[in-house]
Amino acid sequence: MNSSAPAVTPTGDSTARPRVAVVFGGRSSEHGVSCLTARNVVSVIDRGRYDVTTVGITPDGRWVRDDLGGVVPDGGLPHVDPEGAPFAWEELRDVDVVLPLLHGPWGEDGTIQGLLEMAGVRYVGAGVLASSVGMDKPFTKTVFSAAGLPQIAYVTITPRQWELEREKVLDRVRALRLPVFVKPARAGSSSGVTKVDDPSQLVAAVEAAREHDPKVIVEAAAIDKRELEVGVVQRLDGTAEASVVGEVRNDDATHDFYDFEAKYLDGSSANLVPADISDVLSERIRAYAIQAFEALGCEGLARVDFFLTGTAPDGLVVNEINTMPGFTSTSMFPVLWEASGVSYAELVDRLLQLALQREPGLR
Repeated sequence: MNSSAPAVTPTGDSTARPRVAVVFGGRSSEHGVSCLTARNVVSVIDRGRYDVTTVGITPDGRWVRDDLGGVVPDGGLPHVDPEGAPFAWEELRDVDVVLPLLHGPWGEDGTIQGLLEMAGVRYVGAGVLASSVGMDKPFTKTVFSAAGLPQIAYVTITPRQWELEREKVLDRVRALRLPVFVKPARAGSSSGVTKVDDPSQLVAAVEAAREHDPKVIVEAAAIDKRELEVGVVQRLDGTAEASVVGEVRNDDATHDFYDFEAKYLDGSSANLVPADISDVLSERIRAYAIQAFEALGCEGLARVDFFLTGTAPDGLVVNEINTMPGFTSTSMFPVLWEASGVSYAELVDRLLQLALQREPGLR
C-alpha cells in the first residue's frame, strides 16, 4: 500500500488535512489497554496529513481532552486524566473521522458507533450491529454456527436463569465435562475469566464473571490447545484480506491460561509470527477468518482467534472475533500485519482512509 497517496477528505479537497478525533479510555475494565493503544496509534499518525484531536473518556463516563502525556506507573497501564478540560461529544460533528480506540462494553460493543451514526460522523471500524454481536460471545457463536464455522461446546447463563434455574444451569455446565472456562459474555482481555477444574468451584467462578457482566458464558476447555490468531483488514475497494497466522505462546507455569497479566503486564506471553503450521492449515485458517469477518458484516478491521486442539473433530475451532483488537505496537494484530508486509503506520493510515471514504448511515 502506498502511504504517500493523497489523503481522502469528505469534500474531495486533497489539500485540506482531514480532521481526526482519537477517542480512548472508556468505562470498561479494558480502560487502561485502550489508553495504551491510543498512545501507540497517535504516535504514528502523520500530522502532516491529518489534524489530530485526542479525546479521553473517564471510567465514570466523562469526556475530556487528554493529550496522552500522563505518567504510566511501573507495571501498570495509563488512564485518562480526569482533570482534563471537558469535551462535549457534539464537538465530534466538527471532525471528518473518529478513530474509536475503545475496548469492551460502552465502546467496542456498538454504543459509540450508534452515537456516531446518529450524529452523521464517519468512524473507523465495524458498524453498530457487527460491533454489538462481536462483543457478545453467545450471539457471536450463534452467527458463526449459522455460517458453518467450527466451534467449541458452550453454555450461556442469563441473569434470570442464574436466579431462578441455578441447578438446571449447573447441570448443563457439568455436561460439558470439566475443566471449563467461565467468562463474562461481554468483556475482553480475559477480564473475569476463571478456569474451573472442580465442580465445587463453579458457583464462585460464575459469580466472579457476573462482577463484570450479568450474562455469563461457560466453554468446554480446549485440551492441549494452541492459540492461533489472524488479522483481517479491508482493502480500499472493500474486499477483506487476511494476514499471516500467528500463535500466542504462554509457557509460564504460573498462568493456567492467557489471562490479563500474561497479555499486558508481566511479559510471560510471546507471539510467534508466523505460526509454525503447514501451508494448508494456514490457508484454511485465513479463509475461516475472512468467513467470520463477513458473517458478522464487519468493516475496517478485526482479529479472529482460533484454537487448534485434539478435542474438536478436525482439531480447529473458531474461538472469537475482536472488532477493535489491541493495537499497541507490540499487540498481535499489528505484528501480524507487519509480518504480512504492512507497517504499523501504513495500517493506521489505511483504516483512516477506509473510514473517510465510507458514508455513515445504512449501507
